[in-house]
Amino acid sequence: MQNELNPAATPNDPPQADGPAASAEPALEEQFAKAQADAQKYLDNWRRAEADFQNYKRRAEQERDDSRRFAGVSLIMNLLPIVDDLERAFGSLDSGLAGLTWLDGLRLIYRKLVMLLENAGVKPIEAAGQPFDPRYHEAVAHIEGEDGKVLSEVQRGYMLHDRVLRPAMVVVGKGGGETTNPGESV
Repeated sequence: MQNELNPAATPNDPPQADGPAASAEPALEEQFAKAQADAQKYLDNWRRAEADFQNYKRRAEQERDDSRRFAGVSLIMNLLPIVDDLERAFGSLDSGLAGLTWLDGLRLIYRKLVMLLENAGVKPIEAAGQPFDPRYHEAVAHIEGEDGKVLSEVQRGYMLHDRVLRPAMVVVGKGGGETTNPGESV
């Protein structure tokens, strides 16, 4: 019995690869290679999208944490002048008023207010005797004294966790020479 495609072929000879079957094999390999490249591209895109989503989730969680940590900033900012006023009032009291019950009551209220602020994460900024740091201090005057050192504190500054709520208003030493008036720009 002879092969219909090749009349000279014997029945044990393998079919020859000419014709449409031979050209279909390279086309299938090209399609397979293209499909693999597309699959790799889709996998890479999926990995990028997954990484972007993880970054988004991390940022959103950080923003939620920051919102919780700094939710009471406006209330705290409104309480700080009250603390300042109480400190000034206690600093100007005559020693003859010591021991009066109403004054002791005011001091108790002041301590409770300070404790409330501390529990909320508010800390005073150390100023007097420290090197001047514009991140934490606002210079309101320069006077003769140790250059670059905070000589005195005009108004206490505060931080909430790791952020400055209000910089400390300070007088800074300039080594020697003339003094500037408070209110002049530095």
